[in-house]
Amino acid sequence: MEEKLILAHIDHTLLKQDAIWKQIMEICKEGIEQKTASVCIPPSFVAKASSFVVGRIAICTVIGFPNGYQTTAVKVFEAEDAVKNGADEIDMVINIGWVKEGLYKDILQEINAVKEACGEKILKVIVEACLLTEEEKIRLCQVVSKSRGDYIKTSTGFSHGGATIEDVCLFAQHISNDTKIKAAGGIQSVREAADFLQAGADRLGSSSLLGMLVKR
Repeated sequence: MEEKLILAHIDHTLLKQDAIWKQIMEICKEGIEQKTASVCIPPSFVAKASSFVVGRIAICTVIGFPNGYQTTAVKVFEAEDAVKNGADEIDMVINIGWVKEGLYKDILQEINAVKEACGEKILKVIVEACLLTEEEKIRLCQVVSKSRGDYIKTSTGFSHGGATIEDVCLFAQHISNDTKIKAAGGIQSVREAADFLQAGADRLGSSSLLGMLVKR
């Protein structure tokens, strides 16, 4: 697979707790130069990054991150605030406890409430697949497909596991209604990135993949 094609699917990511503006500015420059799909950054940097990139690249940020157990009202406020500050894409974390309790209706309502706050902006729904059973993953594929969300996303990258080819293949089998897949967390090589795309992922969330491609 051509490097340019892989680059076009990357959300070039920096979400470390100790990130500073100089680092955020650098990944913005890298994303613009290499034409990645977006840069994914903490909410506190969105306004400054949006002014810095001046529309040259999409700004993605996270809400309910990384644990997902904030109230729906908090997630809605976070999404509204992020969009107001210039975010083009929102990656939200669902409430994993609700999954374990079988509260899929509540999860659906929350996704739709956040999407309402996002307006026309892209919404990716993080399900933290490493914490789920196969049955729960399938149910969430159905919920996200039924929702107004645009993507189902495998992982935050902050739990004990990240994206796997098996999960992406499972998602690809069970999503519908034009729902797309984002694989994120622990992508180890360019070959693995290509495998994720071939398995059905449309986006790749990574902090290191761009560097691997550029160095080749």
